[in-house]
Amino acid sequence: MNTTTSHSDGKTADCQRQTIRRLSVLIPVYNSQQTVGELIDLVVTTLRPQYEELEIVLVNDGSRDKSHEVICEAVKRHATIAKYIRLAKNFGEHPAVMCGLHHVTGDCVAIIDDDFQNPPEEIVGLVEKLQEGYDVVYSFYEEKHHSRFRNTGSRINDWFATRLIGKPKGLYLSSFKVINRFVVDTIVQYTGPYPYIDGLILRSTSSIGSQLCKHADRKVGRSNYTLRRLVRLWLDMFTGFSIMPLRIASLMGLLMSAAGFLLTIFFVVSWYVGGIFREEIPPGWASLIASITIFAGLQLCVLGMVGEYLGRVLQTINQSPQFIVRDTQGLEQHRSQ
Repeated sequence: MNTTTSHSDGKTADCQRQTIRRLSVLIPVYNSQQTVGELIDLVVTTLRPQYEELEIVLVNDGSRDKSHEVICEAVKRHATIAKYIRLAKNFGEHPAVMCGLHHVTGDCVAIIDDDFQNPPEEIVGLVEKLQEGYDVVYSFYEEKHHSRFRNTGSRINDWFATRLIGKPKGLYLSSFKVINRFVVDTIVQYTGPYPYIDGLILRSTSSIGSQLCKHADRKVGRSNYTLRRLVRLWLDMFTGFSIMPLRIASLMGLLMSAAGFLLTIFFVVSWYVGGIFREEIPPGWASLIASITIFAGLQLCVLGMVGEYLGRVLQTINQSPQFIVRDTQGLEQHRSQ
C-alpha cells in the first residue's frame, strides 16, 4: 500500500522528517467483548517490534456487554503496555477519543476502531507517512466494507464537512488516523462539552496527508453507527464548529420575507386592475392554512436552530463534562516511568 495523497498547504515548517520512537495506539471501545481482546494482542504482536516504546490506551465508552472484563484480562497480559480507562456512561465516540488523547504519551497517536475493519499493521504505513512532516494522516480506502446506510451517511457527512468546517475536497475524514504530539496537545486544550475531533484537527493544522489502507469486513456483530449517532455527529459539527446554519437561517428568512412582500404587491395589483384573475380574489381556507403552515414551520425551524446554539452555550457555561471517568488501570504505573 504505497499510494498516498496530500491535502495540505505544506508539511511542517522545518520540512524535516519526524522521528517516531514512542507510539500510542488509542482504541475507543463500545460493546466489543468478542473482538477487543484479540485486537489488543494483535496490536502488541504487530507493533511492538516496530518502535522503541509502545503504549495502548483503551477507553471503554459505557459498554453494556463484558468488554470491561475482557479488557481487564488483556491489561493483565500486557501490563507494561496497556492503559485502561472506563467511563461512567456512554458519552459517544468523540468524547471517548478526547478522553484517551488526554492520557496518551507517545510522539504520535494512532486511533483505531475496535471492530477489526482496520488491520493494525496498516498503522505502520500511516506513521511512515506522518514522519514525512505531516501533523495528521488520515486513511482512505479503495473499497469500504461498510453497510450501504453507513456509506451514505459518510458521504453526507463529507458534503457537510466540506462546506461547513472547511474540509479540503477529496480528504476522507476516516476514524482511522494518526496524529502527532503537536496536534494532540492542541486538541486537548478544547474544553467545550461537545468535542468533534475532526473539526478540532481542521482548525488546528493544514498539514494533513492521506494514506491508502486496507479495509476489511467486520469480523463479528454489527455496526453501532445509527441514525441517532449520525444526527448527533452532524449537530456537533454544525453548532460546535460553524455558524453557517445561522447564516442559512437568516438568508431563508430574508427570502421568505421578500416572497411575502412580492406576493402582497401581486394581490393588491390584481385587486385594483384585474390582474390575471380578472375578478376579485376570494379568501380561502386552503391558501390561508398553507401560508400559516409554511411560515410557522420556517419560524420554528429557525427558533430551534437558535435554541440549539443557545443550549450548547448554556451547557458550556455550566461546564458540562466531555466525559466522566469511573476508574482506570495502568495510568499511575505509566506516569511514574
